[in-house]
Amino acid sequence: MSQQSLESRKSQNNSHDYVQRFFGGPPLAVIGRLILLSILVGVILAAIGLDPWNILDSVERLIRHIWNMGFDAVRWLWQYFLLGAVLVIPIWLLVRLTKAPRGL
Repeated sequence: MSQQSLESRKSQNNSHDYVQRFFGGPPLAVIGRLILLSILVGVILAAIGLDPWNILDSVERLIRHIWNMGFDAVRWLWQYFLLGAVLVIPIWLLVRLTKAPRGL
């Protein structure tokens, strides 16, 4: 192989590594996960009444609705927080423990 083809191949590998580092993994896999996560978040936001075409009015309406609910809103948020935390906190803890340094 010539020196020029080796440099060209090295340059392509460097740019490929940069793209993977930027995306945090293989680009198509990351894009696929982002699409699925966007759909999931969209469903959740639609369930609480947010509209992507008029987001400011939707957020204002949501805040006004929560304000009108008074302390029921606090209880409602607390219940959902606890429900989510039952899953999120143990999963986060397991991920952190598996990524902990081994040499300590």
